[in-house]
Amino acid sequence: MSVLRMIALGSLLATGGCMSGESASRTYETVGRIVAPAPALAALVPADARIEKLADGLTWSEGPVWIRDGRYLLLSDVPANKMYRWSEADGLSVFLEPSGFSGPDPSGFREPGSNGLIEGPGNTILVADHGNRAVAQLDLATKKKTFLATHFDGKRFNSPNDLVRASDGSIYFTDPPYGLEGINQSPMKELGWNGVYRLKPDGAVELVIKDLTFPNGIILSPDQRTLYVANSDPDRAVIMAYPRSENGKIGEGRVFADLTALAKSGLPGLPDGMAIDKQGNLFATGPGGVHVFTPTGEELGRIDTGTAVANCAFGEDGRTLFLASNNFLGKIRLNTIGLGY
Repeated sequence: MSVLRMIALGSLLATGGCMSGESASRTYETVGRIVAPAPALAALVPADARIEKLADGLTWSEGPVWIRDGRYLLLSDVPANKMYRWSEADGLSVFLEPSGFSGPDPSGFREPGSNGLIEGPGNTILVADHGNRAVAQLDLATKKKTFLATHFDGKRFNSPNDLVRASDGSIYFTDPPYGLEGINQSPMKELGWNGVYRLKPDGAVELVIKDLTFPNGIILSPDQRTLYVANSDPDRAVIMAYPRSENGKIGEGRVFADLTALAKSGLPGLPDGMAIDKQGNLFATGPGGVHVFTPTGEELGRIDTGTAVANCAFGEDGRTLFLASNNFLGKIRLNTIGLGY
């Protein structure tokens, strides 16, 4: 057993019993704090909510997705090229290794593993596969991976980072160069931009956004008329909102939230992954943790884990928000319920 595995499993040892979510659970270390400039935050995030550390010892946690049929969470450790499984009953274990690049020579890759994970059709998940520079579908039973998109206009993608699936089957995904050693200067980079793409139901790929420096997290509003994209650039740390038409086309964007000043203040993290509740309130990672915005863009407060948070996802009964926070996995119970529950 590796040292990393022993650390990760050791952090999950129970110290007692408590109620969390739907059933009796272990007691975990509590970290961070709730930063609430607006009293209205309490309607979504209890003022006394506990941020619990579920598992430690990861390199850089990313892309959590709750698997309802099986009641467990999957998440990526992108630099370690592993996909982990966590459940209340079993704790943390390696689900897939390698999770991304599986070739003999990983040189040239900065982060060779899987990144963003979301629910797919049937018993599958959809994977933003950094290491294979692709969008993939993973069968959860067989762990067989099928590549859905690897190129645009005859050129390899940079390193798909995050993705969201629309009700018509379209998959929108971001493609910054974070998976490549040297990032924008990587000799492996074939495209002259860092884009946002739409993988259409017929398999065709179209470029929908080209002018963001580092497009990262991506999510749709409940009515699917707005596409949110996070730009993880410390000089322009913004969350953009783009109108989406019924035919899947994306219009001209507007700045939904500007977190550049916070990024420059030294708070850890940049705009990255996002989750959304049934009312359209956006839980967006950024400098200082997870920022909570109303659908109109008003910031209500922040969930601060004490370190950078790369991504978040609703799970369990829909009132738990899982937090991929740097080297650990955390969770917090909310008063609101995630979209899709």
